[in-house]
Amino acid sequence: QIQLVESGGGLVQPGGSLRLSCVVSGFTAENYAIGWFRQAPGKEREGVSCIAATGASTAEADSVKGRFTMSRDNARSTVYLQMNSLKPEDTGVYYCVRGKFRSCLLTNMLSADRYDYWGQGTQVTVSS
Repeated sequence: QIQLVESGGGLVQPGGSLRLSCVVSGFTAENYAIGWFRQAPGKEREGVSCIAATGASTAEADSVKGRFTMSRDNARSTVYLQMNSLKPEDTGVYYCVRGKFRSCLLTNMLSADRYDYWGQGTQVTVSS
């Protein structure tokens, strides 16, 4: 059974940091790109970041570039999203997703149709 389980969300003040984790199971992590999406109330789902199967490359949305960094430890089947300089507009439910491909360099790799399995999400709230 394929599972992606997120953790690490919470309440943080603007300018603060959080690190989200995603533990995957039911498939060989090193064979798939992994991404993060988020959704705020009343807003469309947004692709945030992607990391290639080997971890050699990443892709980030313009809205988070320079602030968010993805990494992965395939030996632990775990993917991370380090979020720094958080802003209130970063608030939302963050989802870990499995890519249909190994690479994050494909066109539209932050589009939801590039992914096939989703975690249950973890809430991130940025507020003073």
